[in-house]
Amino acid sequence: MRIAVVGAGAVGTRIARHLLAPGPPSHVGDWAAEPVEVTLVHRSQPRLTFACRDLGVPVRSVCGGPSDLPDDVDVVVLTIPSGVRAGAEAALERGAHVVSTCDDPAEVHGLLALDAEGRERRRSVAVGVAFAPGVSCVLARWAGQRLHRVTEVHVASMGTGGPACARRHHRSLSSPALDYHDGAWIRRPGGSGRELVWFPEPVGGSDCYRAGMCDPILLEPAFPGVRKVTARLEATRRDRLTAWLPMLRPPHPEGLRGAVRVEVRGFVGGAADTMAVGASAPPALAAGAAAATTAVWAGSGLLARSGAGGLAEMIDRPADWLRDLGHRGIHTSIFQGADTLDSTPSCADDGRAR
Repeated sequence: MRIAVVGAGAVGTRIARHLLAPGPPSHVGDWAAEPVEVTLVHRSQPRLTFACRDLGVPVRSVCGGPSDLPDDVDVVVLTIPSGVRAGAEAALERGAHVVSTCDDPAEVHGLLALDAEGRERRRSVAVGVAFAPGVSCVLARWAGQRLHRVTEVHVASMGTGGPACARRHHRSLSSPALDYHDGAWIRRPGGSGRELVWFPEPVGGSDCYRAGMCDPILLEPAFPGVRKVTARLEATRRDRLTAWLPMLRPPHPEGLRGAVRVEVRGFVGGAADTMAVGASAPPALAAGAAAATTAVWAGSGLLARSGAGGLAEMIDRPADWLRDLGHRGIHTSIFQGADTLDSTPSCADDGRAR
């Protein structure tokens, strides 16, 4: 399997490292026996050289942009923050599947517009494959399968990956937030709607706010009949006050603390029920593991459909995907009761629906 990773930043190098490591035994297909050949693509030759040396094993490299792809790739993973649609179109023209980690709402809309082309070419375009969205989308799908009817999906996240992710986090708090409510999209002010959210340990409770996030855009199509879909982002008072200004200091090269929590509400039979699940991990590490797992699934024909969509649509075996993610070091947990988190079993331990 030949996979090209476009972008050699914090997330791109993590993805390459995961792909080059021995694959875990898959629970839905024997792709572990197939070797993965990685090509790293980046515009800066010095950065590309450094990343290839850092990986510690020989990899192919191409100095160029998202359209400068090899012709013999099976999957293209785009980790760039902008110009993602052009890279996805170039990948589809080469007959490759696409996995994108970008979470900018404008870029996400552009990728979702490739749904018809992806279906025509019988190729998948997995959109928003990171920590949140990404892992959070699969957690929502897993929880939703345990309910007979889903009425609400609420996502909260904290932490940033590399510098591009940190800048996106900064901008999102001053951008309008989109909430889905009873068939309509409602714009809310970014930085409003404070809510105390309990994340898996060691994070614990943090204040979260509305922000310009793409999670509702990716989740709403995966749950027909859902009434509410919202997303919130952890932030401090200083984050909110400075969100309207340029970043006052350079972002950290890689975030070391992050978490997601997903709450899915609905009905089992005639009784109301709620499933709350989450994960805690460094965001760049989690995004790299999620994108690498999805890339291998795409190349092995394990995604649910062709066309463009988020992972809540693309993964119809969420327990197996989460189990493969766990083999890459990212573990998920189920909240039990009002305030306690049961880290054993994880979401991947039980693939049965109620």
